[in-house]
Amino acid sequence: MNLEITLAQSVAEAIKKLYGAEFGTEKIQLQKTRKEFEGDFTLVVFPFLALSKKRPEETAQEIGEYLKANLPIINSFNVVKGFLNLAISPSYWVELLKHIDATDKWGTTPATEESPLVMVEYSSPNTNKPLHLGHIRNNLLGYALSNIIAANGNKVVKTNIVNDRGIHICKSMLAWQKWGNGETPASSGKKGDHLIGDYYVAFDKHYKAELSELMEKGMSKEEAEAASPLMAEAREMLVKWEAGDKEVRALWEQMNGWVYEGFDETYKRLGVDFDKIYYESDTYLVGKETVLEGLEKGIFYRREDESVWADLTGDGLDEKLLLRSDGTSVYMTQDIGTAQLRFRDYPIDKMVYVVGNEQNYHFQVLSLLLDKLGFSWGKGLVHFSYGMVELPEGKMKSREGTVVDADDLMDEMINTARETSEELGGKLNDLTAEEKAEINRIIGLGALKYFMLKVDARRNMLFNPKESIDFNGNTGPFIQYTYARTRSIGRKAAEAGAKTTFTAPESISEKECNIIRMLNEFPAVVRQAGTDYSPSGIANYAYELAREYNQFYHDYSILREENEETKAFRLLLTDNVGKVIKTAMNLLGIEVPERM
Repeated sequence: MNLEITLAQSVAEAIKKLYGAEFGTEKIQLQKTRKEFEGDFTLVVFPFLALSKKRPEETAQEIGEYLKANLPIINSFNVVKGFLNLAISPSYWVELLKHIDATDKWGTTPATEESPLVMVEYSSPNTNKPLHLGHIRNNLLGYALSNIIAANGNKVVKTNIVNDRGIHICKSMLAWQKWGNGETPASSGKKGDHLIGDYYVAFDKHYKAELSELMEKGMSKEEAEAASPLMAEAREMLVKWEAGDKEVRALWEQMNGWVYEGFDETYKRLGVDFDKIYYESDTYLVGKETVLEGLEKGIFYRREDESVWADLTGDGLDEKLLLRSDGTSVYMTQDIGTAQLRFRDYPIDKMVYVVGNEQNYHFQVLSLLLDKLGFSWGKGLVHFSYGMVELPEGKMKSREGTVVDADDLMDEMINTARETSEELGGKLNDLTAEEKAEINRIIGLGALKYFMLKVDARRNMLFNPKESIDFNGNTGPFIQYTYARTRSIGRKAAEAGAKTTFTAPESISEKECNIIRMLNEFPAVVRQAGTDYSPSGIANYAYELAREYNQFYHDYSILREENEETKAFRLLLTDNVGKVIKTAMNLLGIEVPERM
């Protein structure tokens, strides 16, 4: 039941009957009627004037009269200059609501065997530190984007690339070796990722102290960095790791094992998952082989210090390092290898990387290098580039230990939800402590996720925990509360034995029409979010629908409505508002509680 297609086809018929001319439906301009005018849809008539040879008002009037006489769903029309405002019959809106109610998973399209396969990469953590606020935005965007792409009829593979090797990993390993005294997650009571993160911070503190000491002896900063014994040890450890040194590899496996246990706990709590995890310790060798093959073919070149480079100046870029002089890999080399393995493992039609906008240039180069190496899918890569998350206090720095830890933030959000619920008082008093805790978890994490996802992903954002958990305004808890309200009304209606079937009421209010109109728009919202890679489109739709329903709830009776037909209609409307809110929020990875 696509109303706009029906209207466009009828307008085309009107043009043919009235003016004897064919006019393609794709050229017909229909818009939602502006709030200050009466009507549901507005037809722009100016394109038809060359056919009608009449003034805009006359043309609009003639088309309006034809539609009113030949299309039963047109209730009335009015003309404002060159615009024809069409009001749709209340009975149509009621039938449309019944159609939405009868349609399973309204707004989404299931995948088929022939559907394209889209791989979405997100998270990409380093094993030298726990997940932080920036990772939360990445994971939430990646997970929501995967859901939205799947809801548009695609097969989706959610994937993660773990940065489990490199100089930064060696820094944590070396620090633990020097100052750890055999500390483990079990002996310290810390999550493994937090424990390793502490040693990454410890390395940086000792390194800075070492630089200060060398600079006091008269060295410049650059000279001190080049002469640093600590950094030289870290580099030596990386060379040993790449050479397969048994002792270094054993330490690496032990420490990474601790980190993975910590990551898994955080992912589960955040509500995100992956279908396939890749590790750079596996992919860098594939990338290294490919770079050396490219060197043999003359695609790349070797400098005097034995490092390998790509010259992209002819493509308007610069020269890019691919292998260091000691033969070790860089991120670009690893990404080349990872891309190859993925396309070897899956028949991918599209590859989407969810990575911050500071890596825009990196993905521009990666796409170009893959294309030069002869991989047909190189130029088709999609970099879903998003802005950074900042706090009122400013930017975060991992090596200085000033990041907002993901686990701590989730704890804070859940505690804030509990305190807010207690302030509102009374509504959860008949629940057990476990049930209350579960609702507070859903509210707290819902507030966090929605606040992150409602903002256009391309923009930098300021995260304010207190603002995010407000039960009023454009927040997750406001939408969750609206869903809980629809469920409460449904329960009370069932307990009272309310009638569930009805014939169309004689009239329905403008508010009710607006809500059905919004429910009808949901499939288009999901399609647009998939086309634009925009979770914020879904988030803001959910808020607008919740706001519209709450205004209706305050203005009209539902359970106390005396007319049984009207009451049954409003209960069906309420139930479908809840259904669509739940679907929208689930696409964002946000749970909705049955009670609040």
